[in-house]
Amino acid sequence: MTEHRFPEDFVFGTATSSYQIEGAWNEDDKGESIWDRFVHTPGTIEDGTTGDVACDHLHRWREDLDLMSDLGLDAYRFSISWPRVLPRGVGAVSEAGLSFYDRLVDGLLERGIRPFATLYHWDLPQALQDRKGWPARDTVDAFCEYAEVVCRRLGDRVKDWITLNEPFVSAAVGYSEGRHAPGHRNEEEALAATHHLLLAHGRSVPIVRENSPNANVGITHVLYPFHAASESDHDVLAAQRFDGAINRTFLDPISGRGYPSVVPYDRSVLESSVRSGDLERIAVPIDFLGVNYYTRHVVRSDVVAEPENAPRTVRPSGETTDMGWEVYPEGLFEVFDMLRREYAFPAYHVTENGAAYPDAVDREGTVHDPDRVSYLRRHLAQVARIVDEGIPLRGYFVWSLLDNFEWSFGLKKRFGLIYVDFESGERVPKESYHWYKRVIAGRTIDGI
Repeated sequence: MTEHRFPEDFVFGTATSSYQIEGAWNEDDKGESIWDRFVHTPGTIEDGTTGDVACDHLHRWREDLDLMSDLGLDAYRFSISWPRVLPRGVGAVSEAGLSFYDRLVDGLLERGIRPFATLYHWDLPQALQDRKGWPARDTVDAFCEYAEVVCRRLGDRVKDWITLNEPFVSAAVGYSEGRHAPGHRNEEEALAATHHLLLAHGRSVPIVRENSPNANVGITHVLYPFHAASESDHDVLAAQRFDGAINRTFLDPISGRGYPSVVPYDRSVLESSVRSGDLERIAVPIDFLGVNYYTRHVVRSDVVAEPENAPRTVRPSGETTDMGWEVYPEGLFEVFDMLRREYAFPAYHVTENGAAYPDAVDREGTVHDPDRVSYLRRHLAQVARIVDEGIPLRGYFVWSLLDNFEWSFGLKKRFGLIYVDFESGERVPKESYHWYKRVIAGRTIDGI
């Protein structure tokens, strides 16, 4: 066993998103989001549930903040609901919506917890989607208006800002694959959305800085190591194309490199959305990159038969979470090693890392989740390795604080450190909660 000790200023946190926990989907004057519309469309959600109530966090936020305080969190990453603040996406501002985030931020600060605010975690106002959503360039202007409203209100207290969460998922899974809101299956829309999401990021960074003096501003991407299933040219190229589509399409532009060339999509379609000055705006300097990490991908070319392709030599380990994702802690280090070698971001946070398992409350009223403890311990050992290597990784946020509405899977996938009874709303801290509490208090873990 090896002891891994973290610097005293290393940030330990947890993360959530507005649609997944807040509920109160139509209270006060909140507008409809694309997820409100999507979940009420039959056949979109595996278990037929919605986020209408979810964790009821809008009403139970004080209880949740007290749990964060008991956990000993240094920071809490949450997202702001765009349609809760601007019900129509632009124009009239909801005082009730802004006041909720006022109370949330003040409550965090009163408990000594640093707020990390994400401006966009996928819940686009439906009113903007009705005008074509992210494939329309006007949505970039609307996002800038929204960023101005939020940062002008909260920027005196919130100093850590994330513009977008996982724009790859917003664009590809929402507009091409159709598994997420708005449920479209159109690659041209997805590529236009990709560019407009990145442009919204670039144009909003100066707005955040103007309204939040001395702010740290970044963007969060989901990143994967892509391993070729063999050393053949077919498999290597397939892995490079996936890496280009999911990692580099989003890393390269914000690094000033434009869009990558080795990709599986028609690059000319993506670049047809680019106007003069866009790439310079996207490449605005940021203070940190947020990295969401869950698993790796082992890529096998569509050409699989011998002798055209080599026999497979790389296979997943076989250990998976309840999402069916391979548990591969070493991939977290591989992602950061790639970032160190190929990019030059000034600092990093692991803004999401966690695992879903089929948790249940036992007869004693406790939730034992040893698989999650093992998952987190092994990934935190990689975090310690990254820090020890001198890579400027400043913080780690567990996904998630609470069991929540897990997008197209509904309420059946549990990622939380805290078990939520979705009938009663009761919160039950899991074994992993108590383990993470000890890690935070001691600034150390026992490695594997």
